[in-house]
Amino acid sequence: MSFDQLLGQPVAVRILTLALQRGHVHHAYRFEGPAGVGKERAAFALAQALVCSEPTSERLACGSCSACRRAVTLSPDEPCVPGHPDVILVARGLYSKTLGKSESNGISVQQIREVVLNRAGYSPHEGRALVFIIRDAHELTLQAANALLKTLEEPPPATHFILLTDSPGRMLDTIRSRTLALRFGPLPDAVVARILEANGVDAGVARFAGGSAARALELSDVELSERRAEFVENIKRALQAPDLGSAISGLDLRNKDRRELRQELAFLGHSLAERARVVVSKDPASAEKAARRYAAVSESMEALEQNASPALTVESLIATLRRG
Repeated sequence: MSFDQLLGQPVAVRILTLALQRGHVHHAYRFEGPAGVGKERAAFALAQALVCSEPTSERLACGSCSACRRAVTLSPDEPCVPGHPDVILVARGLYSKTLGKSESNGISVQQIREVVLNRAGYSPHEGRALVFIIRDAHELTLQAANALLKTLEEPPPATHFILLTDSPGRMLDTIRSRTLALRFGPLPDAVVARILEANGVDAGVARFAGGSAARALELSDVELSERRAEFVENIKRALQAPDLGSAISGLDLRNKDRRELRQELAFLGHSLAERARVVVSKDPASAEKAARRYAAVSESMEALEQNASPALTVESLIATLRRG
C-alpha cells in the first residue's frame, strides 16, 4: 500500500514523503479529518515504509519485500491485525475475545496496557521500527488516554504512534499536545467516483457522500440504503404525527445502537442537504427550512459523539424538527 495509492490527499502525501526522505519522521502523528478520506491508508503506507527491509534510496517502501507485504495485510481471523509483528493496530473492540472485555464505552485502559505499553517496552522484532496505529483515537477512554501519555510523549527509540480521528475535539488536550497534526480533507467528488467505479458500483452517489469514500460505498450498498431510507421515512411520519407523543411512540428506539443511529442520521442529513440544493433556486424558503433541519441533525450527531442516549437524542431531534 504505497503513497501512490492514496488518492486526493497530495499535501499529506508530500509531507509524509519528505519526512521519510529526510529521516525526520515524527514519533507521534495525529491524522485528522472526515471518515473515509484515506487516513488509515496513509497510516499503513507510513508504517510500511518504516518497517520495509529493502527501502528505496529515498527511504520509501519497496512494496514487494516480506516486511512490506505483512505490514499491510490483515489476518482473516479475529483479531484482524497486520501480519508484521512490528505494526500494531489498536481499535475499540478489536481484542474483545483476547481481553475478555466488550469495550462498549471506548478503547479501554486494559487494551492500552496489554497491547501497547507491554509491547512498547521491547525493541522492534525485525530491527527497523515499531509502529502503533490507533484507529478512532477519540474513542480512548479517559483512563486509557492517561495511561498512554508518558509513552506517547517519550517513546522508546524507533517507536512511532499514528493516531487516527475524525473528531479531534473529543481528544484530551494532553493527547493533542503530544501529537503532530496532519490534516486530511474531504475527497473531490471525482476521486470518490473513481473509487466507486473501481469497486464496481454506481458512481452517481459520489456527490451525496460529502467527500468520503467510505460513506459513498455505504450509500451504494442496497441493503444499507434501504434500511436508512426506511429510517428517513419513519422520521417523516413522525413529523406528520398529530402530537409529539404519538410521533415518538411510532419510532422503535429500543436497543438502538449509537453507531448505527449516527449513520442513519448522516443519511438523513444528506437527504436534507440534497433537498436544499435541488430547491434553492425555485423555493428559497423550503431550502432554508431544509438547511435548518440539517443543522439540527448535525447537532444530534455531535451529541451521539459525546455519548448521549440514542433514544433521548432522537426524541429531542423530533421535537426540534417539528418546530420547523
